[in-house]
Amino acid sequence: MAEGAGFFARLSNLWKGFVSLWISDIEKEHPEIAYENAINSMIEKYSKLKKATAAIIRRREEVSERLTMQSKELAQVNADLSVAVETNQDDLAVVLIQKKNALEKEVADLKTDLDTAQKDADAAKSSLMTVQGEIKKLKAEKDNMLAKMASAQARIRINDQLEGLSVDAEVKALDNVREHIKNTIAQANLGAELKSTDLDQRLGALRAQSGDVTAKQQLAEMKAAAAAKKASQKTM
Repeated sequence: MAEGAGFFARLSNLWKGFVSLWISDIEKEHPEIAYENAINSMIEKYSKLKKATAAIIRRREEVSERLTMQSKELAQVNADLSVAVETNQDDLAVVLIQKKNALEKEVADLKTDLDTAQKDADAAKSSLMTVQGEIKKLKAEKDNMLAKMASAQARIRINDQLEGLSVDAEVKALDNVREHIKNTIAQANLGAELKSTDLDQRLGALRAQSGDVTAKQQLAEMKAAAAAKKASQKTM
């Protein structure tokens, strides 16, 4: 039975661990839940502390009231004792002295209790104010941190959108256009190169050069004939 109980205890602890991790993951994704849980937990503790503080203050007031009553009674006993002594009522004086002694001890104890109750009340109120301040700080932190979280998430979304709006497609489209233009220019240059190396083109250029040489020879012959003609006319 003990082994079985131990097994179920371990299984329960394991399940609690899984649940804790699951809740932790949820809180990471939704920090507002984590803050709300923390704030609610502190508010619950504040409520319990407030009740405890109220009980401490009530006890202090009860002790204070008892001290006031016993102090008044002690004062009355002292007054009665003085009258009994002055009137020689010794039997009554003895009873009053016993009562006076008991009241003095009770008053002293009540003063000690009241001092303790006052310190407890002050400490409880201080703790209450501290928790109240922590709740306010936590609420302010929640608003601040969630605002920062929202801003960070907005920046992430913007960055994602900017990455989604990448100009890669446009650049690739221009690259294709640039490549096409370069290919067209290369084809044009290739045509010019082919023309300059074509045999017919080269033959035509050669014939043009030959015609130029022939014309120059004819011009020289014409000039020589003209010169000879002038020379013969001078001889005559």
